Amino acid sequence: MKGVILAAGKGARLNGTIGDKPKCLLRVGAQTLIERQIDALRRVGIDDIAVVVGCQADRVKRACGQTLTYVENTRFAQTNSLYSLWLARPLLQGGFVVMNCDVLFHPQLLTDLVTARYEDAALVSFDDGPLGDEEMKVTARRGRVTDMAKTLAASEADGENVGMVKFGAEGARILVDLLDRRVAAGGLRDWAPRAFEDFARVRPLYAIGTRGFPWTEIDFPEDYQRAVNEVLPAIDRDATVRVMRDVTVAVRTLAPAAGE
Repeated sequence: MKGVILAAGKGARLNGTIGDKPKCLLRVGAQTLIERQIDALRRVGIDDIAVVVGCQADRVKRACGQTLTYVENTRFAQTNSLYSLWLARPLLQGGFVVMNCDVLFHPQLLTDLVTARYEDAALVSFDDGPLGDEEMKVTARRGRVTDMAKTLAASEADGENVGMVKFGAEGARILVDLLDRRVAAGGLRDWAPRAFEDFARVRPLYAIGTRGFPWTEIDFPEDYQRAVNEVLPAIDRDATVRVMRDVTVAVRTLAPAAGE
């Protein structure tokens, strides 16, 4: 399975939070967003990683290193994530996981997605409270995604798209065909979830819940502040608890039985 990171955007709505850097190089804690995503992919055994670059492409390539595959969206200012994913279509055969570069997430979320028994699945947060116009809203029935769009009425939505979706080999073939149709119809400024919604209408796309693990999409300065002040500390706290639990289990396993 391949990992695909959509990282062509500039991040203009962050209003100078990242200076002149592209959005994927936003630093959260000790790492940039894209470094965290690359590490998370490798942690689940995905070493074949492609990054769709655009804004300051050479700078992103330098930051990510030479071991990755790069696809360049030279039209990033006039297009959106659907077009970026479409450009990567020759690399999608055999199945892949795609993620938006602006998502900070607990690594367990990617593990849950990759290890889910379904070939085609999307991470959906069902428990993050009220949804507004900006959120990519999702409806689901019997565990399957039925709609995915920002334009869905909040009252009708069941959750929010996290920005990570996986497709098996057959699902990838179907999705590429749907991407071709969208691009041919002029949908260059569509979000990638437009094609995911198309997919869900012809083949089951299962919804994998976040189980309360922390995550956030970073579009605006207030999102960045929340990422730094709330989401990252929650991720780090959970990692510390897990390490301490593992150490405790190891000590108990190695400790001699009473009376020995």
